[in-house]
Amino acid sequence: MTAVTMHLGEIGQQLRAFRLESGMRADEIAAQLGVSRAALYRYEKGEVIKLDTVQRLAELLNISPLTLLGVGIEYYSSPDLFFQKITHIECDIEQILQVSGPVCYQVTSPAYDAILLEAHTLQRGKEEGGALIAEPVVLAQTKRRALYSQRKPSIISMLPEAQIIEFLTHGVGAGIPMSEALRHKARQVAVQEIRNIITLIDSVPMGLQFSVIPKNVTTTSCIFMRRSEQMAVAINPFRCDCCATNTAGVAMITSSPEAVATHQGMLESLWQTSLKGQEAIDQLKTLVEHHGAV
Repeated sequence: MTAVTMHLGEIGQQLRAFRLESGMRADEIAAQLGVSRAALYRYEKGEVIKLDTVQRLAELLNISPLTLLGVGIEYYSSPDLFFQKITHIECDIEQILQVSGPVCYQVTSPAYDAILLEAHTLQRGKEEGGALIAEPVVLAQTKRRALYSQRKPSIISMLPEAQIIEFLTHGVGAGIPMSEALRHKARQVAVQEIRNIITLIDSVPMGLQFSVIPKNVTTTSCIFMRRSEQMAVAINPFRCDCCATNTAGVAMITSSPEAVATHQGMLESLWQTSLKGQEAIDQLKTLVEHHGAV
């Protein structure tokens, strides 16, 4: 596997992205670095930048120099922050190869979000004493569906059978408290989402492919993302429909060539051995029949 070389332009894009996320003004950063604002903008456009300047920039932005150069690791213990970052990355991504839960969020229906927001609203209404309830994680990624519709990057999404069974059995938002009636509705929405995937597999839309990973295969949820020659991989323990208040885990995102190459190879191998086409359709129909809500 060929190692990834990060060009100066890509380093500049990294710098600009981290500067914008930090909330610091360009003139504020430039002043602390002892350079002009024009010089900072030139760095962001791909001008040669000294290593000691990279070090000082990293300290100002509270990240490691390697992360700023695109070869470090970013860690996220909050699902909200993780999905916000993924949404930011997907703004200009060209290809996605992923094992990421029982559905592909980018092509879920509005009903998926609606059931989570309804559960959140009802739970907030029951809360006494003015206690705060965390906003549903889905709000951190609502732009992802719109981004996909606008840009249509290539997506290959592999769905683990064990997670599909759990999804159909408990419905959307399995870890979120719901009434019996709302839980049944959440299970019906889950059935519809899987049926939508069946329709997509059958219609073979351009640039969108699905497969089903048999339940005897254990795999980690991860996302491989490519834009031109720049690649990154995210290891993700968080479900798109998880509840932030009862979810614990640490996600990571890295552009390290070794990590990218290893995960890309694993995902490509997994794609070759997973169920595709009519086999995937037949298996999903069987799972809906055996585990779906009626």
